[in-house]
Amino acid sequence: MHVLVIRLSAMGDVAMTVPVLLEALEQNPDLELTVLSKRPFQYFFPVSNRLHFEAIDTKDAHKGFFGLYKKFKELTGKYQFRAVADFHNVLRSNVLSSFFRMSGKRVASIEKGRAGKRQLTRKENKVSKAQKHSSVRYADVLRQLGLRLKFEPTERKEYLKNDEKAPLELNTFNVGFAPFAQHEGKAYPFEKCREVIHELAKNKKVNVFLFGGGKKESDLLKKLESDNVFSLAGKFLLPQELAQIAKLNVMVSMDSANMHIASLFGVRTISIWGATHYLAGFLGIGQKAEDIIEIPPDELACRPCSVFGNKPCFRGDYACLHKIDSNRIVDKIHGALNG
Repeated sequence: MHVLVIRLSAMGDVAMTVPVLLEALEQNPDLELTVLSKRPFQYFFPVSNRLHFEAIDTKDAHKGFFGLYKKFKELTGKYQFRAVADFHNVLRSNVLSSFFRMSGKRVASIEKGRAGKRQLTRKENKVSKAQKHSSVRYADVLRQLGLRLKFEPTERKEYLKNDEKAPLELNTFNVGFAPFAQHEGKAYPFEKCREVIHELAKNKKVNVFLFGGGKKESDLLKKLESDNVFSLAGKFLLPQELAQIAKLNVMVSMDSANMHIASLFGVRTISIWGATHYLAGFLGIGQKAEDIIEIPPDELACRPCSVFGNKPCFRGDYACLHKIDSNRIVDKIHGALNG
């Protein structure tokens, strides 16, 4: 059975598909999968004779209705799919799915649980109920297509191996730090980042590797560099960054893609949560509640205020991030390294 899996963005969400798909292949020997996503994400998937990757360019070659139809024709000319698993369920993936449905293919789409997430993040009368993990929602889509699949997102495993040499020199202990995120509600304040880095750098047996994207982030992280603090931002491509992440002892990340990428390599991740909350179903696969750093909602009743961190702060001061003492993060890192 050959299934097309559609997940077009974002990076962290795409990364979370990997454990589900690898487990599905292992548990269903007659299964073949083709993943349709953005070209840079191909490095997450260990391509084989049963796992393929197809890139889509929604900004150029496959833009709009006719561009999506062009991609549909390209795919059907190359593969013989039995079914489609829409892991995204947005306009673009719905259009693509409709083409396959009209050609007689079975289509299953993800149920995102929007109602529960709205209740969790609304301003008044929040319902603090754990939502289904995103990876489990992916697994549900495959089960709709009749596949056998047992998947547990709480188990930490090394789903990906990377034997490439890390681009930057390693030390006795190696810590990754990714303090930024796409939205302000998920980014740790820069001056507090500086405090964390300053304390970690005192131990000369520790190398700290900083991760970020874009020129603004690269410029900021460059200011934090020292003898044992190195920024990868703007210097290396994704494959090299993956090689560095695979060699870490611990990653420190916001609710962002780096948490999910580190999880693919089985790297313990200390995650920092501001406007968003792990109850929405986005904790890194295999990561533990004991490694979560947050201001508890019973101390800051406005938390969480957003599923993705993209909504304006209810208070206007992002207290959920500014109130997190940098020493808490340092202590947690030291505990992880000593452990």
